[in-house]
Amino acid sequence: MNLPIRKLYTRYIHNVIIAIEAITANTLKSLLTALGIMFGVAAVISMLAIGKGAQQEVLEQIKMVGVNNIIITPVKETVISGDGTNSDDDSNQKSKRKSKGLTLVDAESIQKTIPSVDKVSPVISMNYYAVKYDKSYPIVLEGVAPEYFSLLNIDIVKGKIFSDEQNEKGVPICVIGDNIKVKFFNQENPIGKYIKVGENWLRVVGVAEKRDFTASASDEMGISSSDNKIFIPTKALLLRFKDRSRINPKIFEQMSRGGNNSNSEDKATIENQLDKIIIQVKETNELSATADIIKRMLLRRHANLYDFEVTVPELLLKQQQKTNDIFNIVLGAIASISLIVGGIGIMNIMLASVWERIREIGTRQAIGASRKDIIVQFLAESTLISIGGGLIGIVLGVLLAYTIEATAGIKTIVSFISVFIAFGVSATVGIVFGYIPAKSAASQDPVESLRH
Repeated sequence: MNLPIRKLYTRYIHNVIIAIEAITANTLKSLLTALGIMFGVAAVISMLAIGKGAQQEVLEQIKMVGVNNIIITPVKETVISGDGTNSDDDSNQKSKRKSKGLTLVDAESIQKTIPSVDKVSPVISMNYYAVKYDKSYPIVLEGVAPEYFSLLNIDIVKGKIFSDEQNEKGVPICVIGDNIKVKFFNQENPIGKYIKVGENWLRVVGVAEKRDFTASASDEMGISSSDNKIFIPTKALLLRFKDRSRINPKIFEQMSRGGNNSNSEDKATIENQLDKIIIQVKETNELSATADIIKRMLLRRHANLYDFEVTVPELLLKQQQKTNDIFNIVLGAIASISLIVGGIGIMNIMLASVWERIREIGTRQAIGASRKDIIVQFLAESTLISIGGGLIGIVLGVLLAYTIEATAGIKTIVSFISVFIAFGVSATVGIVFGYIPAKSAASQDPVESLRH
């Protein structure tokens, strides 16, 4: 480093040291000056952490419902008239009331008929008690196809899933959730062991992974915890437990004709055989079209009775993600206003400081300090105050983010980018809003300043 550059470097370092001495001499004042920056940075980091957490949660939900999945669920029946509108006419209800609800045949027809469909799994859910020795535990028994686990991205941590052949034969085997494994097989390998559900003994062939499940995830979109579930082949549940579609054919015929003269003991209602059908489409761009085809196909199969609902979870979740992104931008903008307010506060305090220290400014100018030296000194003060407030704000922001997650149950993720942006903005605010007081200090007349 040559001599002129070294002198210039030493001179600027000296000005920064003077700025640091001025800050330390008025610690409380400097701390109060930095409050706006501190809370602004903390707000930005915590808000961005909430936004990042919400985004991550949506991505996890998309993974849990499976990519390119369509969910069909039964709903309260509505008759669709010829012009496509809902009809409440009693005669129309009676003539159209021939639907058996959501059935296994519907699932098989979708798989065979629609070329864009890749995988299909019917789902039947029932509440039972699982028993082993003297232990009894309430569980959800689900009859599913082997494709179910890949559809919802459920990994098998031990053993394996059942095969298509075992599903067709209704073999009494099962895959258990993590809580079932802990409850009944905590100290032993469950593979090959038996567990009793209802009146049936099921042989365990696999253990599903433990899945974190958030309350915001909707079961209507196919998201639910697998930890308290026992999965068995669909045909095994229908053959060995209960087939809700099995009713007296005469009763069904009478109900379809609108008859009401049956004896009280013969009265029955049609129950849906399936609780859900999960369908995976081959390509994402085929989701909407396939969902529309499925809807029209089921309407024909159900005699224009709209007793089902077709949901595309990924599209709903992506729409939710867009809404979250807009919300996060608004939150970030509001939080950023705090930084601007903090910068204005720094400028006001520094302007007041110029008038308080005008004699000091005159003395420095009288002994050889240039206007540039005065600008560097006051600009360094405002920047250091802003950076110091930013550092404290980062700590507060991280603590606030974790506090929100712990108390409110809202997932938060503090990223390096959010910290870098908040800190960078705080430093920039110090420079931008500190320039006006620095320039004001440098423009003082040395003679008038010494007389002050």
